[in-house]
This record gives sequence, C-alpha cells and structure tokens, in this order.
Amino acid sequence: MKTSIKIKNLSKSFNGKKILKEINLELPKDGIFGILGKNGAGKTTLLATLMGLITPTSGEIKIFNKCLKKNKFDILNQINFQSPYIELPKKMSVYQNLIFYARLYNVKDRGKIIKNLCSELLVSDLLHLNYGKLSSGQKTRVNLCKALLNRPKLLLLDEPTASLDIQTSDFIRKYLVKFQKNYKSAILITSHNLEEIKYMCDYLIILEDGKVKDFDTITNLLKKGKKSKIEELLLND
Repeated sequence: MKTSIKIKNLSKSFNGKKILKEINLELPKDGIFGILGKNGAGKTTLLATLMGLITPTSGEIKIFNKCLKKNKFDILNQINFQSPYIELPKKMSVYQNLIFYARLYNVKDRGKIIKNLCSELLVSDLLHLNYGKLSSGQKTRVNLCKALLNRPKLLLLDEPTASLDIQTSDFIRKYLVKFQKNYKSAILITSHNLEEIKYMCDYLIILEDGKVKDFDTITNLLKKGKKSKIEELLLND
C-alpha cells in the first residue's frame, strides 16, 4: 500500500508525562482522515509532531516514504497547516501575507495561484485590507488560501471551522472535499463537530489517552463496534 504517513512507535513526553504513547499508524496515499478523541487525547500534539514543530521523544515518522527527521525541509515544502487559533501577521495586508507565504513555499506562478485561490474562496475583495481587521470567517478563508498555496500533498487541519457560522462552515467543508478529490491529497482533520467529520472523512483515527484506539473507515468502525453513530465510538462501554 502506498502511504502518505507511516508512524512507528511514536512517543512524546512533556515534563515526564507521556502525551503520545507508542503510536503505530499507516495512512493511505490520499483521502480525508478524521482524528477524534477527548480533550487531552493527543490530537493537537500529533499534528504538531507531523509538522516537525515538536520533536518526538522516540519513534519514527515517514511522510511520502521519507524520514521526517532526515528530510524535513523537502517534506515541509509539500505539506501545509490551517487552524483558527493561529493567525497571520495582523499589520500586513491579506495580499502581503499571501505573497510572503507563497515565496516561503517557493510557489511558481504565485500571482496567478493567489488570484485563483482568492476568487474560489471569495476573498478577492479583502486583498487590500489588513489581516487584523478581518472577521473570523474572513480570516478562516484567508488562512485556507495560505494553506493551499503550495497545493499540499498533505494538509493538516486543526478545528478548521471552529466558531464559524453555519454558512461559512458549509462552504469550507465543501471546498476542502473538492480540493482533495481534485488533487488526490491526504487531509488530516481534528474536529469536535461530528457532523463535519461524517460529511468530510473517509477514515477515522480514534485516539485515547495518547494511543491509537482504532483506525478504519467510518463504515467499518461502526460495524465492528456495533454502533449506529460516530459519537458512540468515543464513549466507553
């Protein structure tokens, strides 16, 4: 099986406390993967480790069949990240931010790509505005523009529609599903919105106390657990 991510015996401790515990996981080359778990299960730590922001205490991560530790720069050029909790420089305009990140990712035809993404994500009229003056919904769409500039083969999303209105959330979900199908990318998403997970995801990774409790398609997980709803998978029997 061609994999996007292969994790072997991954552990991470902070101040002597294990947050991730001997995680082993192989994800197919493309698809949308939901990461579910209670608060403190290790979801955000796992994403940050995959981005290279956190160094594992032990274990190995391979992305696109390359060791993350040894090929960090090459790999990071092919992935991207979005979270409503991380903002872009507030005093720069939307256009200045997007140009800066396009250069950072060495994006070719950056002007054309920025123009197309801004049109698709309905932010063309915001390009001249300072990022700090935008609403939450506007920032989310701009952040998504930033995250898609390099057409990432792996996209990591941490609560991508948190605190957004129903209309904006629906727009973002549909856009991401379309993006994944068009570019055959792998998308990892953490969300407490189970309807969002159900709509977007092909597979679920269920974390419990820093360990992978289960990983499979939503249909198979429900069938194996004899459950009728995704939320039931998170409840202790």
